[in-house]
Amino acid sequence: MRKFALSLALAVLAAAPAAATGLKIEVAGQANGTVTIDLFEDVAPGHVARITELARAGAYDNVVFHRVIDGFMAQTGDVQFGKVGGDLRRAGTGGADKPDLKAEFSDKAFERGVVGMARAADPDSANSQFFIMFAPATHLNGQYTVVGQVTGGMDVVDQIKRGSGQSGAVSGKPDVMKSVTVTD
Repeated sequence: MRKFALSLALAVLAAAPAAATGLKIEVAGQANGTVTIDLFEDVAPGHVARITELARAGAYDNVVFHRVIDGFMAQTGDVQFGKVGGDLRRAGTGGADKPDLKAEFSDKAFERGVVGMARAADPDSANSQFFIMFAPATHLNGQYTVVGQVTGGMDVVDQIKRGSGQSGAVSGKPDVMKSVTVTD
Protein backbone atom coordinates (compact mmCIF):
# COMPACT_ATOMS: atom_id res chain seq x y z
CA MET A 1 0.00 0.00 0.00
CA ARG A 2 2.86 2.36 0.84
CA LYS A 3 4.49 1.75 -2.54
CA PHE A 4 1.18 2.50 -4.24
CA ALA A 5 0.78 5.78 -2.33
CA LEU A 6 4.34 6.80 -3.18
CA SER A 7 3.83 5.87 -6.85
CA LEU A 8 0.57 7.82 -6.93
CA ALA A 9 2.22 10.87 -5.33
CA LEU A 10 5.07 10.76 -7.85
CA ALA A 11 2.62 10.40 -10.74
CA VAL A 12 0.66 13.44 -9.54
CA LEU A 13 3.86 15.48 -9.23
CA ALA A 14 5.00 14.43 -12.70
CA ALA A 15 1.65 15.40 -14.21
CA ALA A 16 1.51 18.79 -12.49
CA PRO A 17 2.52 21.71 -14.67
CA ALA A 18 5.86 23.28 -13.83
CA ALA A 19 5.66 26.57 -11.99
CA ALA A 20 5.71 29.43 -14.47
CA THR A 21 8.49 31.96 -14.27
CA GLY A 22 7.32 35.51 -13.93
CA LEU A 23 8.14 39.01 -12.85
CA LYS A 24 6.87 41.11 -9.98
CA ILE A 25 7.35 44.81 -10.73
CA GLU A 26 6.84 47.50 -8.08
CA VAL A 27 5.92 50.71 -9.93
CA ALA A 28 6.20 54.18 -8.39
CA GLY A 29 5.37 57.67 -9.60
CA GLN A 30 2.05 58.73 -11.09
CA ALA A 31 1.24 55.01 -11.10
CA ASN A 32 1.81 53.15 -7.85
CA GLY A 33 1.42 49.45 -7.27
CA THR A 34 2.45 45.98 -8.32
CA VAL A 35 2.42 44.48 -11.81
CA THR A 36 2.81 40.73 -12.23
CA ILE A 37 3.83 39.14 -15.50
CA ASP A 38 3.92 35.51 -16.59
CA LEU A 39 6.91 34.93 -18.89
CA PHE A 40 6.60 32.63 -21.90
CA GLU A 41 9.71 30.45 -21.60
CA ASP A 42 8.35 28.07 -24.22
CA VAL A 43 7.80 30.87 -26.77
CA ALA A 44 10.91 33.01 -26.29
CA PRO A 45 13.46 31.12 -24.16
CA GLY A 46 16.42 33.34 -25.02
CA HIS A 47 14.58 36.56 -24.29
CA VAL A 48 13.05 35.23 -21.06
CA ALA A 49 16.49 34.05 -19.93
CA ARG A 50 17.90 37.55 -20.52
CA ILE A 51 15.05 39.30 -18.69
CA THR A 52 15.29 36.98 -15.69
CA GLU A 53 19.09 37.26 -15.60
CA LEU A 54 18.89 41.06 -15.53
CA ALA A 55 16.06 41.06 -12.97
CA ARG A 56 17.93 38.68 -10.64
CA ALA A 57 20.99 40.93 -10.87
CA GLY A 58 18.89 43.98 -9.90
CA ALA A 59 19.60 45.67 -13.24
CA TYR A 60 15.95 46.68 -13.76
CA ASP A 61 15.60 48.28 -10.32
CA ASN A 62 15.02 52.05 -10.55
CA VAL A 63 14.66 52.03 -14.35
CA VAL A 64 12.09 54.49 -15.76
CA PHE A 65 9.28 54.08 -18.26
CA HIS A 66 10.91 56.35 -20.84
CA ARG A 67 8.51 55.95 -23.79
CA VAL A 68 4.77 55.78 -23.14
CA ILE A 69 2.23 56.25 -25.93
CA ASP A 70 -1.42 56.54 -24.91
CA GLY A 71 -3.53 53.79 -26.47
CA PHE A 72 -0.42 51.86 -27.54
CA MET A 73 2.26 50.84 -25.03
CA ALA A 74 4.62 51.68 -22.13
CA GLN A 75 8.33 50.98 -22.71
CA THR A 76 11.05 50.50 -20.09
CA GLY A 77 14.13 48.40 -19.43
CA ASP A 78 17.03 50.62 -20.54
CA VAL A 79 19.43 49.37 -17.86
CA GLN A 80 22.26 51.50 -19.27
CA PHE A 81 20.72 54.99 -19.54
CA GLY A 82 17.28 54.67 -17.96
CA LYS A 83 18.15 54.65 -14.25
CA VAL A 84 16.77 57.27 -11.89
CA GLY A 85 19.53 59.76 -11.10
CA GLY A 86 21.18 59.42 -14.51
CA ASP A 87 20.93 61.56 -17.63
CA LEU A 88 17.45 60.47 -18.71
CA ARG A 89 17.74 62.35 -22.01
CA ARG A 90 19.52 59.21 -23.27
CA ALA A 91 16.93 56.80 -21.87
CA GLY A 92 15.83 54.39 -24.56
CA THR A 93 19.15 54.37 -26.41
CA GLY A 94 20.94 51.79 -24.27
CA GLY A 95 20.86 48.19 -23.20
CA ALA A 96 22.71 45.65 -21.14
CA ASP A 97 26.40 44.92 -21.62
CA LYS A 98 25.40 41.65 -23.28
CA PRO A 99 25.05 40.71 -26.94
CA ASP A 100 21.79 41.48 -28.71
CA LEU A 101 19.30 38.63 -28.98
CA LYS A 102 18.20 36.71 -32.06
CA ALA A 103 14.49 37.28 -32.75
CA GLU A 104 12.09 34.64 -31.42
CA PHE A 105 8.96 35.57 -33.34
CA SER A 106 5.83 33.54 -32.69
CA ASP A 107 2.14 33.43 -33.53
CA LYS A 108 1.27 35.11 -30.20
CA ALA A 109 -0.73 38.27 -30.88
CA PHE A 110 0.03 41.68 -29.43
CA GLU A 111 -3.09 42.15 -27.33
CA ARG A 112 -3.76 44.29 -24.27
CA GLY A 113 -1.36 43.29 -21.48
CA VAL A 114 1.09 41.44 -23.73
CA VAL A 115 4.78 42.10 -23.04
CA GLY A 116 7.13 42.38 -26.01
CA MET A 117 10.81 43.07 -26.48
CA ALA A 118 11.83 46.43 -27.89
CA ARG A 119 14.37 46.45 -30.69
CA ALA A 120 15.92 48.68 -33.33
CA ALA A 121 15.33 48.22 -37.08
CA ASP A 122 17.30 44.95 -37.07
CA PRO A 123 14.99 42.12 -35.92
CA ASP A 124 17.94 40.61 -34.04
CA SER A 125 18.67 43.72 -31.94
CA ALA A 126 16.58 43.21 -28.78
CA ASN A 127 18.66 43.48 -25.63
CA SER A 128 17.10 44.59 -22.32
CA GLN A 129 14.18 46.89 -23.12
CA PHE A 130 10.59 45.70 -23.16
CA PHE A 131 7.11 47.15 -23.49
CA ILE A 132 3.61 46.45 -22.17
CA MET A 133 0.62 46.88 -24.48
CA PHE A 134 -2.26 49.18 -23.48
CA ALA A 135 -4.30 47.93 -26.45
CA PRO A 136 -4.05 45.44 -29.34
CA ALA A 137 -1.54 46.29 -32.09
CA THR A 138 -1.80 43.74 -34.89
CA HIS A 139 0.93 45.48 -36.91
CA LEU A 140 3.45 44.18 -34.35
CA ASN A 141 2.41 40.53 -34.77
CA GLY A 142 5.29 38.45 -36.12
CA GLN A 143 7.56 41.52 -36.10
CA TYR A 144 8.52 41.67 -32.42
CA THR A 145 9.20 38.95 -29.85
CA VAL A 146 6.39 38.30 -27.36
CA VAL A 147 7.86 37.43 -23.95
CA GLY A 148 4.92 37.45 -21.56
CA GLN A 149 1.52 38.59 -20.37
CA VAL A 150 0.42 40.83 -17.50
CA THR A 151 -1.54 38.70 -15.03
CA GLY A 152 -2.11 41.30 -12.34
CA GLY A 153 -1.89 45.06 -11.97
CA MET A 154 -3.07 46.11 -15.41
CA ASP A 155 -4.82 48.97 -13.59
CA VAL A 156 -1.34 50.10 -12.49
CA VAL A 157 -0.04 49.89 -16.08
CA ASP A 158 -3.00 52.00 -17.22
CA GLN A 159 -1.92 54.78 -14.82
CA ILE A 160 1.72 55.04 -16.02
CA LYS A 161 2.62 58.63 -16.93
CA ARG A 162 2.19 59.22 -20.65
CA GLY A 163 4.79 60.78 -22.89
CA SER A 164 4.22 63.34 -25.61
CA GLY A 165 4.79 63.68 -29.30
CA GLN A 166 4.97 60.90 -31.84
CA SER A 167 7.83 59.19 -29.97
CA GLY A 168 5.99 59.18 -26.64
CA ALA A 169 9.09 60.42 -24.80
CA VAL A 170 8.26 61.05 -21.14
CA SER A 171 9.48 64.38 -19.84
CA GLY A 172 9.87 65.62 -16.29
CA LYS A 173 9.70 62.80 -13.80
CA PRO A 174 8.80 59.46 -15.46
CA ASP A 175 7.29 56.57 -13.55
CA VAL A 176 9.83 54.01 -12.42
CA MET A 177 10.21 50.29 -11.80
CA LYS A 178 11.35 50.58 -8.16
CA SER A 179 12.08 46.86 -8.00
CA VAL A 180 11.78 43.91 -10.35
CA THR A 181 11.94 40.40 -8.93
CA VAL A 182 11.69 36.99 -10.55
CA THR A 183 8.91 34.69 -9.35
CA ASP A 184 8.82 30.94 -9.87
